[in-house]
Amino acid sequence: MSDFGNYSNPAQAGSLEATDPGLRKFMIGVYQKMGLGLVLAAVLAWLTSSFDPVTDLLFVRTATGSLAGFTLLGMIISFAPLIIILGSNFMMRRASAVGSNLLFWVLVSLIGASLGTVVLMYSGASVASTFLITAASFGGLSLIGYTTKRNLSGLRAFCVFATWGLVITFLVASFLPALGANFGTFSVGPLFWIMNAAGVLLMAGLITAETQHLKMIYYSVQGDPAAVSAATSEGALSLFIAFVNMFRFLLYFLGGRRD
Repeated sequence: MSDFGNYSNPAQAGSLEATDPGLRKFMIGVYQKMGLGLVLAAVLAWLTSSFDPVTDLLFVRTATGSLAGFTLLGMIISFAPLIIILGSNFMMRRASAVGSNLLFWVLVSLIGASLGTVVLMYSGASVASTFLITAASFGGLSLIGYTTKRNLSGLRAFCVFATWGLVITFLVASFLPALGANFGTFSVGPLFWIMNAAGVLLMAGLITAETQHLKMIYYSVQGDPAAVSAATSEGALSLFIAFVNMFRFLLYFLGGRRD
């Protein structure tokens, strides 16, 4: 799937937006699917954190119910989002429309199950308030990406590349306590503060640039219903992952830890 096709200039594409109901329908489809994905993820996060038979399969808890660690299955699910980030774009772009839709829901389900850690680690009120802040921020950033005429392809490439570096840094910090991570007590050093702050900024840039990128994808596949359907799933997944990551980064600063 071409990133920009014959519409590599956002200003050129922007001149068509006002009279192109197809683009509006495409973007609404992306946001609707992303929204349904968030609902499913929230339900699964509640299930994996509140339904004891499922929780006990995934997590080790303290006497007060707080998260103390992961079971083997929990470790597999907790690292599933990383596998998704590594392979989702590759798989999406080679899947049929039906395959892309199915893949979207499978990946969203895995991420939702892993978000049970959020409910176990943070108070319900702080999770809800941070989600609303993330949603408001996402809406504003996506609107900027949709309306701007500046080419954000460079920003998108930088954010994607920098996110890889951030993921690697998080992995190193998680496995080497000397760098600032202490899983057992959830205490973190200055490195985690810097990484989460960088993560918020990177996701903000990625949401903005990815929204514009989706417009360009639409113009490169318009007229091909199967390709448009696959692109809808691809776009919804990209924005979903960015939303969830921003939410988790913001929780580090705004979330109230459970005792």
